[in-house]
Amino acid sequence: MASPPASYQPTTESLLEVDKTFYDKLAANPEDRELVERFVLPIRSGRAWEVPAGYLCRVITPDGPQCGDFNVWNRHNPRERLWAARTRQLQSAHVTRYDRLWSTLPYMRPLVTITNDSLSWYGEDEDGARVHDLLGSRCDPYINRILTNEDFDFHCHSNLTRAVLPYGLTEFDVHDVLNIFTVTGLNDQDQYYMKPSPAKAGDFFEFFAEQDLLCALSNCPAGDLSIPFWGPDATDPIDVCRPLAVEVYRPPRQVTDGWSPPPCSAYGGLHGLTLR
Repeated sequence: MASPPASYQPTTESLLEVDKTFYDKLAANPEDRELVERFVLPIRSGRAWEVPAGYLCRVITPDGPQCGDFNVWNRHNPRERLWAARTRQLQSAHVTRYDRLWSTLPYMRPLVTITNDSLSWYGEDEDGARVHDLLGSRCDPYINRILTNEDFDFHCHSNLTRAVLPYGLTEFDVHDVLNIFTVTGLNDQDQYYMKPSPAKAGDFFEFFAEQDLLCALSNCPAGDLSIPFWGPDATDPIDVCRPLAVEVYRPPRQVTDGWSPPPCSAYGGLHGLTLR
């Protein structure tokens, strides 16, 4: 039996259409880029940073497998931020090259477009799992308290909360994440599961900033997810925690000539109200 048609199919040209030639040029010849920032996130830490519109950003596993929880906002308006649920609908529950991360209503436009992914080879494994997921939320101390009756302050939610404080944001601004380098899926009972990350030293996930961005990343305290963090077999996975690195690049000007940030949704915004 043929699969039913996807729910979200554009009837006219839209931002869902990706100019692959443009993004291929951005991904090509990395030696021609200008490195403008590089930093390393130690284990169980978080950090926020800015990426100007039209720049590239790369998240790297410098020493081997390690998962990271990613948040992103419009730098000038934190109400516009990653909408994980809509991105799952428009793109996929797991994202890779040419996929976009979409922003919340009423803005409804791309925040980033993925230009390169060294784990794109992973595809779908024998369990139906894939890499770089929008299915799971971040680990947090509130669920930890429910599951273990203990406090632990260095979950991804806490790492992200500390990371954004210098930018005037709080834990209320921290939102559902993109789990980078994380392998996940849904089982036959539609339950979420995680598997060890397949990343090796030097693997990376790269994106193009479609707007001026504020990004934040948590170096997950569960490391590469090869050791249970909760449950009867749980132990402290600190031995499988490794650093993450971030690099920000300015691409060659000739590649981005003619490009401009995508507009907000053109919907008039009346929601059926009658103006008098």
